[in-house]
Amino acid sequence: MNHSFVQILTTTDRREVAERIARELVEKHLAACVQIVGPIRSIYWWQGAVEEADEWQCLIKTRSELIQAVIEGIRQAHNYQVPEIIVFPIIAGNPEYLAWLAENTRSQAAKEA
Repeated sequence: MNHSFVQILTTTDRREVAERIARELVEKHLAACVQIVGPIRSIYWWQGAVEEADEWQCLIKTRSELIQAVIEGIRQAHNYQVPEIIVFPIIAGNPEYLAWLAENTRSQAAKEA
C-alpha cells in the first residue's frame, strides 16, 4: 500500500457545526472517520483579549492527497472567522486500519475522473 495518511484537527464552539463538518466530509469520502470530542475548554487570545470557550474538537482521518479538499470542506461548513485547521502526518499504524482508511476515502484521481 503506497498511501500517505494524515489526521486533521479542527475545533468549533457548537456541537451541531462539528457534526455537520464530520458528516459532510465522511459522506463525500473526503474522510474515512471523524471523531468528535467535547466539550473541551479552550483559553486563547482573540482580538487583543484572552477568551475562554467550550469547544468540540474534530479529529479527521484522511489521505494526504485530500488535505486541500478537506480544508476547503471545513472552511465551507465552519462558523469561525479563522478556524483552527492543523494537519498531522500519520507515520505508522495498524495495517488493517490504514487499508480501511484507504478503502473509505476517494483518491484524488477518482475525483478528477
